[in-house]
Amino acid sequence: MKTEAQKRQHLLALLAISVVALFAGDKLVVQPLTASWKARQARIAKLEKDVRAGSALLDRDRAMRDRWNTMRKGTLPKDRSAAEQQLLSAFDKWSREARISVSSVKPQWKRGATDDHSLLECRVDASGSLSSLSRFLYELEQDPMALKIEAVELSTRDTSGSQLALGLLVSGLRLSPLEAK
Repeated sequence: MKTEAQKRQHLLALLAISVVALFAGDKLVVQPLTASWKARQARIAKLEKDVRAGSALLDRDRAMRDRWNTMRKGTLPKDRSAAEQQLLSAFDKWSREARISVSSVKPQWKRGATDDHSLLECRVDASGSLSSLSRFLYELEQDPMALKIEAVELSTRDTSGSQLALGLLVSGLRLSPLEAK
């Protein structure tokens, strides 16, 4: 027969083995399954978000294509000289409409950030009153041509400030890479 001490020892040993088994089961089974379940939930939530975004994109497909076609029509021609001529003619038209005098336009071709486009940067120096220079900038901004004003510098040409000098850096987009010279 087992003594009371042996029974207690046996019970404590079983209890200790049960605690170790529960701890090992928690570390080896429950925690990995819980982590896997949470990761799977996060992935499902991300995929659902992506599906909603894709559906919204498909819903806006026609409008986006029309907008892109409109923007693409505003880019400069692929021929370098034609692109330069188009931009110079536009500057002439805007300066006549705004009644300012343009003293110089210096075009320079630049490579785009990627190989699928190039930029025609123009440094423009002009003078006129504040209202006429504002009108010139308005005309430039409202034109459908794919232009971006990079920098604007205003300075006065007289002591009263009625005549201003405008320094402008404008980039025009051409959907064609810059050719090697």
